[in-house]
Parts: sequence; C-alpha cells; structure tokens
Amino acid sequence: MAKDKTVYSCTECGGTSARWLGKCPSCGAWNTLIETVAEAPAGGVRNRFASLAPASEVAALADIEASEVERTPTGIGELDRVLGGGIVEGGVVLIGGDPGIGKSTLLLQALDGLQRAGVPTLYVTGEESGAQVALRSRRLGLERSQVKVLAEIQLEKIQATIAAQQPAVAVIDSIQTMYSDQLTSAPGSVAQVRECAAHLTRAAKAGGTATILVGHVTKEGALAGPRVLEHMVDTVLYFEGDTHSAFRLVRAIKNRFGAVNEIGVFAMTEKGLKGVANPSAIFLSQHSEPVPGSCVLVTLEGTRPMLVEIQALVDTGGPSPRRLSVGLDRDRLAMLLAVLHRHAGVACMDQDVFVNAVGGVRISEPAADLAVMLAITSSLRGRALPKGFLAFGEVGLAGEVRPAPRGQERLREAAKLGFSMAIVPKANAPKGGKAGGREFEGLTIHPVERIEDALEVVRGHA
Repeated sequence: MAKDKTVYSCTECGGTSARWLGKCPSCGAWNTLIETVAEAPAGGVRNRFASLAPASEVAALADIEASEVERTPTGIGELDRVLGGGIVEGGVVLIGGDPGIGKSTLLLQALDGLQRAGVPTLYVTGEESGAQVALRSRRLGLERSQVKVLAEIQLEKIQATIAAQQPAVAVIDSIQTMYSDQLTSAPGSVAQVRECAAHLTRAAKAGGTATILVGHVTKEGALAGPRVLEHMVDTVLYFEGDTHSAFRLVRAIKNRFGAVNEIGVFAMTEKGLKGVANPSAIFLSQHSEPVPGSCVLVTLEGTRPMLVEIQALVDTGGPSPRRLSVGLDRDRLAMLLAVLHRHAGVACMDQDVFVNAVGGVRISEPAADLAVMLAITSSLRGRALPKGFLAFGEVGLAGEVRPAPRGQERLREAAKLGFSMAIVPKANAPKGGKAGGREFEGLTIHPVERIEDALEVVRGHA
C-alpha cells in the first residue's frame, strides 16, 4: 500500500506546497503554511478527512426523533454541574488550566468514582509514568483503584488500546504530548495537536467512548494550540484560581449539552479536590462590623446565583490618579467613575481608585455596576453601608439603573443567606416594591431607577 506523504497547506486559501515556505505560493499570505498529510489513494482508499460526526440522510427537522441525551454522573457534584449533569456517551470534553492547578487530580478522582460505579475507564498519560499516577492515587486516598492506566504518546497505539479495551470514558493527559506517525513535526505543534484531536474526536463519535482531553494553556491563560480545537469538541472547561489559594473554579466556556458559563467550586485538600456546597461563603469576608468600601453583590454564574463581596479603596492620588481593578473590567470602572461624577456629583478625579472582587472570582456581567459604585462612594466618604446590605443592577451612561437577568433568583439567594436590605433595579423588584411572601421574608427591597436614588437610599439608612 502506498505511503502517505507530508505536504504543507495554507490556512487561508487551502493551497499546498511540497515544502515549507514563508509565503504561500497561491495567495501570497505570509506564515500560513502548516504541515499536513496528503495520502496516496492506492489499493483501498481510506479517508482521513471523514467528518467528525457520523453522516445521515437528509430529513426534515420535524421528522427527526429527538431524545434527551443520557448522562453518566461522575460522583463529583460540582463537576457534574459544569458538565450539565454528567458525562455524555461519545462526548468530547477539553479542559485547560495553569500547571499544577488540579486538572489531573480532578480527572483521576472522577475516573475512580466512575470505575467504582461499574463504568469502564482508561487514563492515558503522556506526561507521567504509570508509577507516578499510582503514587498520586495513593496520596488522594484512592486505595485499590481499578482505573486502567496507559503511559503512551503515540496516537495509533492509543487508538488501538481504546478499540481493544472499549472504555466508556477515556482521559487523554495531555493532547499536547500526543503525536501521529503520519506527521513528521514534533508533539505539541499545531499540526500534531489538530490531527490527534481530530482522530480522537472521530473515534469517540464512532465508538461511543466519552473522551476528555487535557490541554495546556499559554501565559495569557488561553488554551494552547489551534483555536479550531475548541470548535471541534463538545465542551470546553477552564480551571481558574490562584495556585496559592485553596479554592479552584471550573468554568464551562462552551457546552453543547448544558449551560455555558456554569461554574463548579472546589477546595484543594490533602485528599484532592472537594466540592464546595455553599460557594457564597468563600467570596464574603467575615467582618464583625460593617466597614467602609465594602458592598455585597449577587452575581449570576451560569444557573447559580452567588454572593460576592466587592471592596473599593479610594485614596488621595497624584497628578495621574490610578484606576486598578482585580476581577472586574478596568475600562468599565473608568466609565462608572465618570457616571458617578456626572449624575451623582461624586468626584474622584484626583483620587486613586482600587476595586477588588473578594476570593479571586472574575465578574464580567454588568449587573455588578451598582455594587461597585456604592462601594466606591462608601470608601470615599468613609461611611460603611448598612449591615446585611447588598445591591445589583446595571448602570447606563445616562445614570439609569437597568434590570439584571433573573433578579428574583438573586433576591431569593440573598434572603436565604439572611441579608436584610437590598437595592435593586425597579424592574427586578417584586410587584408593589415590597418583599412579600415567604421566599423574601426578612429582606427589605428598595427599587431604584437612577444612581442618585440609590445613593439617597443609602444616605437615609447610614
């Protein structure tokens, strides 16, 4: 049978070249040629470029039988939450994070739980030996674990093992260490990562083996390798958190079988990662008495409302005052300071302003605007907000307070945790502006339409 040969294809126009060139001979684009394989169709033709999902006949949507996908729980509640309820047969998950943050630890714990539940598993490691994986399992307290382990980096051998063992769940740790004999480039190159991921994804869809790929990240925190890798898989998870902190967040960036931006919260212990049942407790500082510059926000992460403390420090600055935010958008902070000055008369142009979201959580939703502005005003005036106080709502450039999505669920979470006073957008308040009903019992709700109204409510309760 004729052997495949290596060629270089252009990512812009699809043209090919027999050798690598800095400039594509077809379209003239620079640095677009990457290594690929052109196979010789001798004997039986095998198609390397088959679709990742099985092909089907053309049919109308109304005629296609749609059923809920079956999920296999991993036994780790926080991980199942992020995955949308569990692992899906034939699904491909890509998980990335900083070195040492706990990716391999979490996956080994999940595989052990699945194996003990009678689900056949396979752990493929390209970065450690089998003895190292066994040593880690003993440190985690996984005594007499029956998880099958394969230390291998060659794609073809890994595929043959998966076909022979027929595991229901397979972990590839990591995709950057794998290589295919069909390519001459080194493991970790763009061509190798894309080729290996495509083969593993195709095998998962055809054989029904749920596959979890561990990916390296760049120094900016993004997944290393071609971006097409994220388009190829069903679910993309990111590990977040400071390696010096005991807490870790797993966030779903993409999920074809569940909600995106869902998060799972874990605590790193001597026996591995443990799920945190009440994550709001992590992001709230325990002050014996209210302090200036602190305001509690109810943010929404996926389907989960969480209470996060926003801290602000306003101090006398020099001719070029600084605006620094941790866990919040810095550009949005500058905009909020301008709105605060223009519509509420609170001037910070000669002050350094520092804003921090406690616990290392990252908040991207605009519903944090009102809490940030109230924390800044509290720090500037040196007056603490009332005890048991919280706020949420988006603030526009005209000074209006806009509603936040799923406001009732946020208020329910606040009432459940014993908060007594909330400033919210008027559209998010219960009818009539009163808490009413047992679900908001003990929580006084103040609906506002403008930022001036919110500051007036705070001033009246200070």
